[in-house]
Amino acid sequence: MRKRKFGDQTFAKKVAELNRKAMAQEHIVNLEAYRAASRKPEAKTILVVDDEPVMRNAIKRIFEKDNYRVLLAKDAMELSKIIEDTKLDLILLDIQLPWVDGYELCALLKSHPLLKNLPVAFVSGNKTEEDIRKGFDAGCDEYITKPFEVEAIQKMVSQLLLKSS
Repeated sequence: MRKRKFGDQTFAKKVAELNRKAMAQEHIVNLEAYRAASRKPEAKTILVVDDEPVMRNAIKRIFEKDNYRVLLAKDAMELSKIIEDTKLDLILLDIQLPWVDGYELCALLKSHPLLKNLPVAFVSGNKTEEDIRKGFDAGCDEYITKPFEVEAIQKMVSQLLLKSS
């Protein structure tokens, strides 16, 4: 999703400026409220888990253009290392992964008390009704098949992130 521009400022910058102006009219300004209004909104973080480097990097380029922070993992081991150190907003997960497949990984994520609300979307070449049903049975929030349309995956991601906010 592209940021809408108002002159040379993004919408978020415009809102922050209005907040600062309103606070300036107050006789007493809470320092924490001022700092919060002045902070740049933090970019949402998406983790792409796919064993194919071309696909990982293609998805990364799509979402970095939309100002998301995109991290990459090629398998469950890399995902587990990233999850320990990083607050994620969404995981885009392939099914055909080495060692632990996407179904098992999704079920594991959704069964964890701290991760169960983290949106997980399958991005997979597995296209049959049974594959898709297995994905939702494993706990995924959305399922998109490869090859995908760029606009379709952007729309899916933006909807998942809105729901989870």
